[in-house]
Amino acid sequence: MPITRREFVLGGLGAGVAGAAGLVLARQPRDFQPAPAPLPDGGAPAAAAAAAGKDGILVLLTLYGGNDGLNTLIPYENGSYLGGRSALGYPPDQVLALGAGLGLHPNLKELKGLWDSQRLAIVRGVGYPNANRSHFRSMDIWQSGVPDDQVVTGWVGRWLDVTGNDPLRALSVGGSLPRIFGGEKAAGAAVPVGELTLPGTPALRSAFATMAAPSAGASPLAARVAQSGTDLLTVDDAIAQMLAGQPANDDASGSTSLEGTGGANSLTPQLELVARLVKAGSPTRVYGVSLGGFDTHANEKETHARLMGDVDEAVGAFFRSLDGSPQGARVVLVAYSEFGRRVAANGSGGTDHGTAAPVFVAGARVKGGGFYGDDPSLTDLDNGDLKFTTDFRSVYATLLEEVIGVESKASLGRPFAPVPFL
Repeated sequence: MPITRREFVLGGLGAGVAGAAGLVLARQPRDFQPAPAPLPDGGAPAAAAAAAGKDGILVLLTLYGGNDGLNTLIPYENGSYLGGRSALGYPPDQVLALGAGLGLHPNLKELKGLWDSQRLAIVRGVGYPNANRSHFRSMDIWQSGVPDDQVVTGWVGRWLDVTGNDPLRALSVGGSLPRIFGGEKAAGAAVPVGELTLPGTPALRSAFATMAAPSAGASPLAARVAQSGTDLLTVDDAIAQMLAGQPANDDASGSTSLEGTGGANSLTPQLELVARLVKAGSPTRVYGVSLGGFDTHANEKETHARLMGDVDEAVGAFFRSLDGSPQGARVVLVAYSEFGRRVAANGSGGTDHGTAAPVFVAGARVKGGGFYGDDPSLTDLDNGDLKFTTDFRSVYATLLEEVIGVESKASLGRPFAPVPFL
């Protein structure tokens, strides 16, 4: 479809600003055709989900780099565990035992407390068929929810496509919007840790608002770009108003500031921002946070222990901050990585890219204190890697239907058996 010079200029300016705000313009390939799914009772997303008792808030914690699942959920009673990683592994007296011969990394004391209070469930052996060991491709698969095709939209983005275009319904904390939040017609927004501001003077902001206003006869591309500009202003104004009533220093969480992501633990301020927005009553249904550094090919033990401590500190502070909050009781946090690591250590004191790994699910609504899915064998391997026992799309189906309150087929393309951790 030809576009006018004005539409081309508007597209370039709007796409640049939308990109800075993390608002994605995405297009689905012809091959993937998710089936439309009506909302419960045919109503608006929030009202329908609430009526069904499934009006949860989902927080997705992405661990970039490939977290070593065997040193996170440790099979300490299995002789093949230390047999393959004697210097890298943890002996039984150092593990936080959970039962069934499994225990947590010694630095996951806060998560052990969530387990003991039945607010943490662990799904074992999560993966997908024909596993890909590339960081980029495997993360694309996890975030798109489609392991057997190249798809540019995300499984959350396709939920947005089906159920509405409010940019506040899905927020990623950070400087960019991951694939998971991009749809064909709608997208979530990325917000920085700290104050969200637009550059320039009030006059420039006013001019941008005018440019972003829809115009009669605009092409679909120009209309979508204009909508992205409007979404940016909507998100900026709404978050500023909500945070005005929430203190930046939450004594209950133990964290100190929202100014940037510096310091020893960049995950803590991300989750603190999410906690403030949740308690402020944000209409957001899905949040995204992340922590990198998990590609531990060498000298893994010290690096991984530090990262486990970072995750534990941040998640523990997050749930303490939400304690007593009616909105906080709706939160379900899910931690995942693009793949696990190999069973045997390499020659550099680390582990190489693997396949299946555990997924952690925490919150007041979780059927915690238990394992879901079978524990992969440490001897019946696929070319040295664990064989997955739980399809990751079954985890997503459960979250979509039991937390968000929509039919999962609309996002995943076909039904998947749920995992009963909620």
